[in-house]
Amino acid sequence: MKEADADIFPHWTIVDGAIYHDGKRNKFGYNLGTAKNYANFELLLDWKIEKKGDSGLYLRGTPQVQIWDSENLGDNLKEDLNKGSGGLWNNAKGSKGKQPLKKADKPVGEWNTFRIVMKGDKATIHLNDILIVDDAPLEPYWDKKSPLPAMGPIELQHHGDKLWFKNIYVREIE
Repeated sequence: MKEADADIFPHWTIVDGAIYHDGKRNKFGYNLGTAKNYANFELLLDWKIEKKGDSGLYLRGTPQVQIWDSENLGDNLKEDLNKGSGGLWNNAKGSKGKQPLKKADKPVGEWNTFRIVMKGDKATIHLNDILIVDDAPLEPYWDKKSPLPAMGPIELQHHGDKLWFKNIYVREIE
């Protein structure tokens, strides 16, 4: 654990009051997670990426609420081009929540705000005060035959790009 912390933490720092990732890959992993596990919760947070940026959020340790520059995707992601952030990226193709209901991202380099409510196995997501995922199941990723974990950490994901998070608030709900 100490070796992993020594590898990961230098890449996640505080810059101008925001959690910043320097965009460099490391040996043990990329994510920064909560020490506490959460079941049902409301999460508020601001995020910002650069051009071609790619990131996300894990809910209950499960990937992921997508954060990316959907205007600049590779050829293998043509179906996601210009769809925006906030979709439940690892849900099966065509399932509810896989794609956001509409693109609500601000231009790359500007701060965006998520409001995410996770209750049971369902996520409702607002991006910049616009509903983009409406009560959609977050499908299990690690073991597709098992139900979504009842509890788990919230993680800030990193894919090799510079990114920023700030104003992070978590409230447990019934």
